[in-house]
Amino acid sequence: MANIKSAKKRVLVTKVRTERNKAIKSGVKTAVKKVYAAIDANDKEAAAKALTEATATIDKATSKGVYHKNTSSRKVSRLTKAVNKMA
Repeated sequence: MANIKSAKKRVLVTKVRTERNKAIKSGVKTAVKKVYAAIDANDKEAAAKALTEATATIDKATSKGVYHKNTSSRKVSRLTKAVNKMA
C-alpha cells in the first residue's frame, strides 16, 4: 500500500471508479443479451424494443467515459444489423 497521502487517495478513487465502471459494463452486457435473446426467440417486436433500450444504455456508458465512442458505435451497429436481419 502507498505511503503518501495523495497516493492513498488515488488508490481509493481508482477502486470506486473501477466498481462503477464494472456495474455500467455489466448493464450494457445484460441489455445486449436481451436483444440477442429476443432475436433467438424470433420476436421482432421485443427485439426492436430491446434494441432501443440497449442503445440508450450503451450511449449512457459512452457519455460517462466507460466506452470509447467507436466501441459504442460498433456495438450499436452490430445489434441494429442483427435486428434488421430478422425481417
